[in-house]
Amino acid sequence: MLQEFKAFIARGNVLDLAVAVIIGAAFGAVVTSFTEDMVMPIIGLVSGGADFTSLFVVLGEIPADYTGSPTDYEALKKAGVPLFGYGKFVTAFINFVIIAFVIFLMVKAANKAMAKPAEAPAEPPGPTPSEALLAEIRDELRKGRG
Repeated sequence: MLQEFKAFIARGNVLDLAVAVIIGAAFGAVVTSFTEDMVMPIIGLVSGGADFTSLFVVLGEIPADYTGSPTDYEALKKAGVPLFGYGKFVTAFINFVIIAFVIFLMVKAANKAMAKPAEAPAEPPGPTPSEALLAEIRDELRKGRG
């Protein structure tokens, strides 16, 4: 079993996948930071200062002993208040669109960079059925003379 596991891990595909997962996680962190720290503040500025990460609707009662701000999403969440946090979803969706677009560009560039296999030269078309029949008749006539 240990030998099978070693053979499995030693395959190039597994190592490639591991590298891809690590790079993907790092890339996701970069895109998340880009979205949250650069894109969303600009969108917030354009939309009148809205902070998308704190956009939410309170779905239940705030506990009587809660002393924090009723507009603090994280504090309300820690207090166990049911919240509909659509702002975080908007941010996550923008992250997804950015990542999907970058992956699209990468695949497009990779497809362009990969050499296309050379096409085999087209073979001349064979004789049509009537030409083949005529050639057969000709050959038979030659046999008869010889």
